[in-house]
This record gives sequence, C-alpha cells and structure tokens, in this order.
Amino acid sequence: MANHIQVYNPASGELIKEVPMNTKEQINQSLANGHMEFKKWSRTDAHTRSKLLKDWSRVIQENKEKIAEVMTLENGKPLKESIGEVNYATSYIDWYAEEATRIYGRTVPASSPSKRIIVNRQPIGLVAAITPWNFPAAMMTRKAAPALAAGCTFIVKPAEETPLTTMKLIELAHDVGIPKDAIQYVNGNGPEIGSLFTDSEHVRKITFTGSTPVGKTLIRNSADTVKHVTMELGGHAPLIVAEDADLDFAVTQTIISKFRNAGQTCVCANRVIVHENIIDSFSEKLAKAVSTLKVGHGLDNDTDIGPIINEKGYRKIVNQVNDALDKGAEVLVGNKFSANKEQDTYFVHPTILQNIDESMNIMHEETFGPVIPLVSFKEIDEAVELANHTPYGLAAYFFTNDYRVGTYLQEHLDFGIIGWNDGAPSGAHVPFGGMKESGLGREGGAEGIEPYLETKYVSVGGYDF
Repeated sequence: MANHIQVYNPASGELIKEVPMNTKEQINQSLANGHMEFKKWSRTDAHTRSKLLKDWSRVIQENKEKIAEVMTLENGKPLKESIGEVNYATSYIDWYAEEATRIYGRTVPASSPSKRIIVNRQPIGLVAAITPWNFPAAMMTRKAAPALAAGCTFIVKPAEETPLTTMKLIELAHDVGIPKDAIQYVNGNGPEIGSLFTDSEHVRKITFTGSTPVGKTLIRNSADTVKHVTMELGGHAPLIVAEDADLDFAVTQTIISKFRNAGQTCVCANRVIVHENIIDSFSEKLAKAVSTLKVGHGLDNDTDIGPIINEKGYRKIVNQVNDALDKGAEVLVGNKFSANKEQDTYFVHPTILQNIDESMNIMHEETFGPVIPLVSFKEIDEAVELANHTPYGLAAYFFTNDYRVGTYLQEHLDFGIIGWNDGAPSGAHVPFGGMKESGLGREGGAEGIEPYLETKYVSVGGYDF
C-alpha cells in the first residue's frame, strides 16, 4: 500500500506488519505538539523527569524478550544480540535518569562589587531525531534519554526497515507517564521527513545516526534556521595487531568487533592491519575461529550471523569482494553468498580476504558486512598511516601489551573512539562520536547531555548599599 510501510523479515522475506505512513500535515502537527509540550515538560522538575525515565527503563526490561523478538524479526540479527541491544538501550535511559538531577549552573566572580554573575543551563527545545535500522532500540534511547533528561521534547523518525522496535519502546514510555507529546514517533520517507524536520521553526536540534552523505545534507538544510546538530556518521575502522599482541585474545576481540550484527555496524573493524612477522599465525587462528560461525535465521539459537538487511547492502558487499579479487586478493575463508530475489533475502557468509592492497575499494569504502580484509605492516608508523588514510574517524582498535606502542597509537590515531585490547569499547557512560567526516558532537557519558542544553549568562547589578 502506497500510504503504508511494509516491514519484512530480512531472513525469510515474510511480511511482518504494515505501518501507516504519516502525512505531511500529521508530521507538522506532531512538531507543533512537541513544541507546545516543551513549555510544560521543560518546567517539570528534574527529579520527576528522572523517576519517569527510571520507570521507562524498568518496563522495557519487563518486556525485554518480546522487544528483542520484534527486533530480530524486523532487523535479522541473532536473538542473543537483540537481547543485548535492549540491555544496551536501557543502560542509556538509566544513565541519563541520573544525569537529569546533575544539570548544574554556577556563579562567577564579578569584576565589580555591585554585580553578581550567574550561569544557568536550560533545555534547548524540541529535538528531532533520525535513527538507523541496524540498532533500532539503542540509537533511539541514546538520543531520547538525554533529551528528556535535559527537559527537551523529542520526536523520532525510525528507519523504514525497522520501525516496530522504536514504536514499541515509545508506547512503553507513554505507559509509564511520559507525556505523549514529549516523546513521539513519525513514519514515512526519510528525505521528506528530514526536510520537514530541518525546515520546521519548532525544531531546535537535529540528531542523526546514519551515512555521511545524508548527514551532510541535514547539516546544510539546518543552516537556514541555525539548528543545533549532532551527527554520528559513517566509519571505516582500522584494527591493528602489533607484533607483541596476544594473538588468541586479538582473534576473539576481532570477531566480537567485526561480526556483530553481521558486520552491519558503524564501528566494526573494516580493515585488519597485522604486523608482517605474525600475520601468518594470526590469519590461521582467525580463519579457524571464523569458519565455526553459523549463518542463519536470527531466531535460531545457534545463529551467529544473520541476514544482510536488503539487496542494496548485499550488492555493496559483493561488489567490494569481487573488486578485491579482481585486483589480486585471495580468499582465506568464506566468499559464499546466498541471494533469493523472490523472497528478497540475502546472506553473506563470514569472509576473510588476504593479499589486500590500497588499490582495492574495500580499503576505502565502509563494507557494512561480514568481510575482513587482511593487510600487513612492518613499522608502526606504516600502520598508523594506513589506519588514518580515510576521511572517516569514528572508531579504531589496536592490540599490544607494550605500553609504549599503545601510547603511541592512541595518541596518533585520528579517531573519536579507540579500543586498546578491546573490541567492544561502547557504553552509556562514555562519550561516543567521531572525528573528521564521521560526525559532530558526542553521545553517551557526561558529554552526551551537553548538546541538549543551552547556556544562559545573567549579570545582576545594583548590589551597592
């Protein structure tokens, strides 16, 4: 139906649900409602906002298994990963429920005895969010929780492939008493809704997780109304394995980084850069471990790798692999693809490519799939140059037990998130975000609430007696 979004299971092609698309008039009304509600919600005391957020987190946890199943059905990721994502999503709500009561102002010594200076923090206004399909729960709560905690109202457009998880979470927010106009969702075409968000005089901030080209468009379109923006954009993460690294541990962490959500994450390792003296040993261990990963339906208990979200994503992966093979790469493991156009299902078995060089597209373009290109280095400066040779700067990883090598790498890698002997560095309590063309601003940690606050300075005179 033209006025509905059809949500399919990417593992089976089965139609899960038809979701009504909001009209332009409905979206504009929702924006107006959010703007009006801001006048009330921003004046709700911080302790009340904190309690409501804690209640929201609690009820999500009470419904965790049902939410995770919905997520797996619309997204394809293994159920165990979906359950992990629900936990990750509520960790952001829990964190910002506490931060709500810690939005402090300050007094500043004045330059005159007749004056007093006060600095206050206040919520920015209505926040409009656009979230991706790969983490439909966590990417929404990572934005909604600090916005609500700060006193902002919030409206989100979830990805067309995965709206159901977000819809369920927001319904639960309403169930615990968060006002319906304080947190809303709208469904429809991305570019059209994006334009309504950026053009609206009611929206004071845009927050987006997705591709760099779309992020640039949103930044440009937000300029006319001087909206605040937070952008978590594309990545091309390097993973460096130094000569002294614990290879077994590095292999385990590489798999954790690379193959979560079938490699369809913005922070997963895209290039694995290994010292030439250990690349044969590392490759052998990695190939052995990767060959045990099972591809299948996300609801099957033993599935490690689910489907690729759609044909476009599948074709990008296939083209990158074929380009590398045409230019001299060799398959160490995998290179097995399964596409059923009638059912519209696409699977890529975990693949490792060796004999990789800089001429290949996979070394420059984000793969968003379960493919590892292996490249060697001799000197640590060479590894840094390879790693930084990208316009992106979201996440990077390295493995070394030499503090001198580790210190050098963390100081010279141009990335906003770095895992030192850690393939999974994300958390609600830490700042998440990128450098260069990977984004603007940070989400998570104490820094994550800052983009939702304005600073107001007040100079009070007349203190002479």
